[in-house]
Amino acid sequence: MTSGGREWLAEEFERARPRLRAVAYRMLGSVSEADDAIQECWLRLERSDPAAINDLRAWLVTAVGRVSLDALRARRVAHQAYGGTWLPEPLIVDDAADPEEAAVLADSVGLALLVVLETLTPAERVAFVLHDVFDVPFDEIAPVVARTPEAARQLASRARRRVQRVAPKPDEDLTLQRSVVDAFLAAARSGDFEGLVAVLDPDVVFRSDGGGTGPLARPPIVGAEAVARRLQMTGPRFAAFAEPVVVNGGAGVIVRTPGQAPVVVAFTVSQGLIAAIDLIADPAKLRAL
Repeated sequence: MTSGGREWLAEEFERARPRLRAVAYRMLGSVSEADDAIQECWLRLERSDPAAINDLRAWLVTAVGRVSLDALRARRVAHQAYGGTWLPEPLIVDDAADPEEAAVLADSVGLALLVVLETLTPAERVAFVLHDVFDVPFDEIAPVVARTPEAARQLASRARRRVQRVAPKPDEDLTLQRSVVDAFLAAARSGDFEGLVAVLDPDVVFRSDGGGTGPLARPPIVGAEAVARRLQMTGPRFAAFAEPVVVNGGAGVIVRTPGQAPVVVAFTVSQGLIAAIDLIADPAKLRAL
């Protein structure tokens, strides 16, 4: 390959990087793992024959899909022994930004959806993300998941049904989301049980991720009354230090309790009620803070 060819590849790779990062983050739910996948994709590109690549951008997307599939398979066993809920690494934007700008800057895929994607098999997740999110044809997905195109279609279909059945659809209006979360915080500060129940979906789920160990390594709490009872005890101290942020495109807070590491909480507001609360305290996922 000539030096000019290498320069062209490097330039095209950098142009494709934002899209590749979006693919890898949806696959892996981790910014650091997504960056590792992109680096591995570049190494594979350097070792390839560019003359055999007809569509470089499509090649890069499917290459990231292959790397992500390997990573998902490798960590699946580790997650089975994880205490509490393994939650994705959040993408956080200062809530002071214009709501529309913040929603664009933050990744539009919500934490609740990423949690559901984590329940899929690695092949289902890859097929769903590549096809349903990035419009990759099944003919190109098939070799990534080592299936026929029809089998790849079935993988994506199974994943789609689960996502539609389980993942709550967030309200699009970020200002509305914030008003609901503000009402939640006001009720939490005062320990107002009825006020908490009023803003929670009857089937709300409260998940916590402390890194697999410690007091947050517990099963999710499900149901408005059960979540409200829990928050009635811990909410006043938690809510007193809550600062508004945008988490993965939705309303969230960062809690900076004096003398303790920060905690990020993402809220999924659906049909005017909080359908999911995801609390992330794992220091490895909050390095940016």
